[in-house]
Amino acid sequence: MASEVLVEIKNLTVDYVSSLGFLGRRKRRVRVLEDFDLDIYRGETLGVVGESGCGKSTLANCVARLIRPTSGQVLFEGRDILAMDKHTLRRQRRELQILFQNPFNSLDPRMSVLALVAEPLTVHTKLRRDALKRRVEGLLEEVGLSGEHMRRHPHELSGGQSQRVALARALALNPKLLLLDEPTSALDVSVQAQIVNLLVELQNDHELTYMFISHGLGVVQHISDRIAVLYLGEIVELASSEGVFRAPQHPYTQALFSSMPVPDPDSQRERIILEGNIPSPSNPPTGCRFHTRCPHVMDVCRTEKPERHTVQEGHWATCHMLSM
Repeated sequence: MASEVLVEIKNLTVDYVSSLGFLGRRKRRVRVLEDFDLDIYRGETLGVVGESGCGKSTLANCVARLIRPTSGQVLFEGRDILAMDKHTLRRQRRELQILFQNPFNSLDPRMSVLALVAEPLTVHTKLRRDALKRRVEGLLEEVGLSGEHMRRHPHELSGGQSQRVALARALALNPKLLLLDEPTSALDVSVQAQIVNLLVELQNDHELTYMFISHGLGVVQHISDRIAVLYLGEIVELASSEGVFRAPQHPYTQALFSSMPVPDPDSQRERIILEGNIPSPSNPPTGCRFHTRCPHVMDVCRTEKPERHTVQEGHWATCHMLSM
């Protein structure tokens, strides 16, 4: 894995404000990410996992600057994306692209596949007519489609074909970073495997860097170099894929991974059942945010926020038990 940092996320905090009461005069502030720090290395696949509502998609949208955070920085090759004006950001968008969960929602139903894939090329390059069409056809072939698909519209495509079209569009400008937000969860299992294998092949061919967000732990294990485990807007554990799956240190990570199915029917794995629901981000617990559901909770967990504890090089977790 490369050691050069491509993206530095520093002290990122994101608050969502919603209106309450009659005429929406009362406001409620929900903190989705708080003082969030994370590095993404050039050429790696960083897996991001956690339950729904933990801030995974918000993180991807901040890196792509589809939403503005409350505070913090997102440095792409040393340049702060969040501080860019619209003209600089327009040029920067060539370098990073995002692939969403549902391909049907991300493709305009009124546009042909040719128009959909060609759109970023017409905006950012001087390619026109025959040269543009040849480039689109080449992109479609790279993702396992053919020139015949250029005349089709999204409603004429399967889920897997639609995601391939979205992927071809994302690759059109030769980006350095792809933000993959649940790119396979809306697809059948067999199609998921095809898309994941395609992503691995494209990464090798184009020297891409991925941030791969998913609920599918098996998929994350297969594709990721490192894995960040999120809970209530914070990273509770970060390590290599092998390190996290072989020896998870945080109780939440242990519970999360214990739910994975085991291929061998004779193999037994202890299932850790978490009690209760995820607390509301609008009123997170004091101390360790996981203490309300942790099977190993101690008094200190309820009052003091745990620090990062290094298990070994490149592997850390935030848990008071690791400091004892």
